[in-house]
Amino acid sequence: MNETIILRPEPEAIKSARDHVAMIAGALHFDDFLPRLIVSELATNAWRQSAPDDHIVVRAYPWREHLVIEVWDQSDKIPVIQFPGGMEEGGRGLMIISELVVRWGTRPVAEGGKIVFAEIGK
Repeated sequence: MNETIILRPEPEAIKSARDHVAMIAGALHFDDFLPRLIVSELATNAWRQSAPDDHIVVRAYPWREHLVIEVWDQSDKIPVIQFPGGMEEGGRGLMIISELVVRWGTRPVAEGGKIVFAEIGK
């Protein structure tokens, strides 16, 4: 099973990322609802930060009792949890993710950009 896919930064990439992570989650006997939700948010953020000629790398794999989801994009902009006002339509994704996962974070990549990861428990 290939844990990694490379996607073009376009809206269709979000569905491809969800399908990929769901397949891996199922093979590892994880319910796929939360992994799909998490990768949707991370891949959407990566798509929004990417230039048209960039790429997005999505990886999911087991680690201890967790499923780790990683999304790499070529932007150096580090994501932060936002606390939008009640009338704002966006900006809540990482706040929601932080409440649903064991842990999440980001790390720079030597080739440029960053990886945003989330660990999901069973």
